[in-house]
Parts: sequence; structure tokens; C-alpha cells
Amino acid sequence: MSVPSVSFEFFPPKSLEGSFRLWDCVQTLAPLAPEFVSVTYGAGGTTRTLTHEAVATIHKTSGLRVAAHLTCVDATKAETMEIAEAYAEARVSEIVALRGDPPKGQGKFTPAENGFSGSVELIEALSAMNKFRLRVGAYPEKHPDAADNQADIDHLKRKIDAGAHSAITQFFFEAETFFRFRDACVKAGIDAPIIPGILPIENWSGAKRFAQSCGTSIPAVINDAFENATRDGTTELLATAVATELCDELLQGGVEHLHFYTLNRPELTRDVCHALGIMPKASLQEVA
Repeated sequence: MSVPSVSFEFFPPKSLEGSFRLWDCVQTLAPLAPEFVSVTYGAGGTTRTLTHEAVATIHKTSGLRVAAHLTCVDATKAETMEIAEAYAEARVSEIVALRGDPPKGQGKFTPAENGFSGSVELIEALSAMNKFRLRVGAYPEKHPDAADNQADIDHLKRKIDAGAHSAITQFFFEAETFFRFRDACVKAGIDAPIIPGILPIENWSGAKRFAQSCGTSIPAVINDAFENATRDGTTELLATAVATELCDELLQGGVEHLHFYTLNRPELTRDVCHALGIMPKASLQEVA
């Protein structure tokens, strides 16, 4: 079994302390030579400027390929495309194009006045620029706004047909969940790469809230194990073991790339990568 390629997701800092944490995260994980790293938007587009600044800084100072998240929320088409042009000028060549979550308290997504109707229209506009490699979101379990699982797959097909090059899934807890989804995508005629998203669990109560909000099912065996580990103070060991086992099963099932949601806490992701045989690459400066 070959060593997989990896990518990492960060979120933009909202404070000076957060800036140091993000930079520490980049420094910790960059030696693992990720294929790319991505930087998220906050709900409702609340971190639009911070995201742009973080993307530009990471790209300029680390040499990593950065994929910038871009959403349709709370912005006109012109404003959104202006941000895309700014990314192109900063020599950012990858975008994760998403509909985006509505602002807190708003409920369901509503297009902004003169804004994009959703991710498909956004992808079409970005694809027409011919300046970016486009990645999109995918949902191995039903998205809260979708009618059913097939609706999610049909929507993903429309995004790929609109110009997306690959998809990154929402996190999940069992490899079989991803394999079922991958098979359904192939059956639907989706031939773009589907990258599994992995969430190393730093905090179980937080992970449960996250899972419930995005429709990720929680296996009873996982819940029981983390409840016991929380009482025993062994959550870090369990989290490393659970994430490593999930990744190993995915690799044995033919997966070649893993995308980690780091939550700007790099140690657990680093430990899982090491357990999978993904080791730091020495830089030319270190060899010299």
C-alpha cells in the first residue's frame, strides 16, 4: 500500500493569538509536503477579508499551494468575482467553490440581491475565467438542505459538469460511508476525483455538535468509546487510533488522497499522518 498524498484545511485567524496559532499550524504541517492547503470562510461570509489575507500570506511565505474558499453568501456577483480576481492577482490558482452557510439565525440559504443563486452558478462563472483549478464540497451523507442522498449526488454532478475538477467530502466516521458514496458517484457518471475529508477529533462534544449540524451520523461504538475516554483522560490516544484506522481502511479501499480538517490544531493531524507513514520531507536548507 503506497503512502497517500494529503491536504490540510485551516481557518483564518480572528485575533493576534489566532494568527500565531495558524502560523504554528502551517509550520508544523508544511514539512509533510501537502498537495495543497485550504483556508475556509466563516458562516455567512464573515471572514471574507481575513480569508483573503491568510491565503495570500500562506502562499507568499510558505511556498505551499493554497486553495482559497469562496462562497456565494451575502455578496453580489460583482463582489464575489472581484475577490476571485484578487486571488488570481496574488497567484492563487485553486479555489474551493461553495454555496456557503447562511449567517447565524437566518435559517436556510437565501441568495443575496444580485448574488449567485448557489454553487453551480458560482462554479460556472469561475470556470469561465479559466484561471483556477476548482474544488467543490460533497456529502457522503444527506446534506441538511437536500431532499435525499440522490439529490446530493445529482447536485454534485451538476457542479462537476459546471467546471469543477474535484470534490472534497464532508467528514464521516466509517469508511463504508465513503465507499458507498464513491460507488454511487461512479454510477451517476461522476469521473472527477472524490477526496475523503477526515476530522481528527480534538474535542468529542464539539465534534458531536459539528456532526449533528451537518448531518453526519455518529456510530454508537464511536460515541461510547469517546465518552469512556473522556472520563479516563485518554481521548488523545483514542482520537489518534480512530483517525488512523479510518484512514488505513480508506487507503486499503483504493483512496490515494486524504484531506484533513485541522481546526488549526496540527498535532493530532501530524500524528495520524506519521502513523500512516507520511513523514517530513527535508528542505534543501536542512540538507545543505
